[in-house]
Amino acid sequence: MKITGVKAVYPRYRHVVPSWRTHLWQIVVRVDTDAGVFGWGFGGAGKAAVEVVNGHLRELLLGREVGSIEDIARLWDELYRASAPYGRRGVGIMALSGVDLALWDLLGKAENKRVCELLGGVQRQSVRAYASGMDIAWYRDLGFGAHKASLKRQGRADDSEQAVAWARRARQLLGPEALLMTDGYMSWDADFTLEMAQVLEPYRIHWFEDVLLPDEVEGQAALRAAIKPVLLAGGEHEFTHYGFAEVARAGALDIWQPDLTWCGGMTAARRIVELAARHAVPVVPHRGGEVWGLHLIAAGACEDLAELVLGGREDERDRVWLGEPKPVEGYLELPEGAGFGVRVNEEIL
Repeated sequence: MKITGVKAVYPRYRHVVPSWRTHLWQIVVRVDTDAGVFGWGFGGAGKAAVEVVNGHLRELLLGREVGSIEDIARLWDELYRASAPYGRRGVGIMALSGVDLALWDLLGKAENKRVCELLGGVQRQSVRAYASGMDIAWYRDLGFGAHKASLKRQGRADDSEQAVAWARRARQLLGPEALLMTDGYMSWDADFTLEMAQVLEPYRIHWFEDVLLPDEVEGQAALRAAIKPVLLAGGEHEFTHYGFAEVARAGALDIWQPDLTWCGGMTAARRIVELAARHAVPVVPHRGGEVWGLHLIAAGACEDLAELVLGGREDERDRVWLGEPKPVEGYLELPEGAGFGVRVNEEIL
């Protein structure tokens, strides 16, 4: 197959995640071929990434052959090298992620296989999910036995007290065996992390996520032993296997959390997972309950744990993808269709 079209679009969102502002949320990428097969991908960095895809990556892809995962890997390497002067991390790689995922989707459709089958086969048809947000009662009602809370530090004297109140309520509602995690979203420092490890000790927190800026790898490495048995997780803001190699050298994290729509797509994720295996580090993809991460988990390359960012029971959300699996008693079933098994909601484009 030869690539005949590449186009990125910023959807007409009505409910953008506040931390990403109006124009910086996810992009949709479509890649067409002369065989009539096309693929959909999802990337990050909003309208900035749209310009990268349509203004640069598209020119490099038109007319190129794609018929195997090796072809996709070669294209990834070429696009990475071509965009290196302004890319390597951030917007450039978030744009590349959308293109790469679209290529995996179209290859799966061309071969009438699910992406997890392209990755080597289905090891898990059902994946355990954890609910991210603060509506614990709703998560209980949905049957979740795992939950992560956003505990961004506000700089108030009662920050740790609020964390304890969350943990106490989560244990009451979800039970003593529930898996509980926290996400500091880069707002903690070392002293506050140590304080949290102490005050939350009775509630048996599984991991603390994104406590420091991702660049502070030495600081994270120093915290790992100090907060045991709590694990230190992160990596949603890290990019490519090159970035995770720095994390590995520093010994910065107990759990790696690449986001497939940001880190470089499935091609980068495969390399990150291979690197993690060499260092005996478990991988739990950020937003792994979305189909991009779910296929990687189902192929057996990661831990049996997928994040669903649910927010609250009454929250309104934009529906970009149709056919996404819904949680049943805290588990997700892999979609059946070829490629990633979802289609875009044309109305939002």
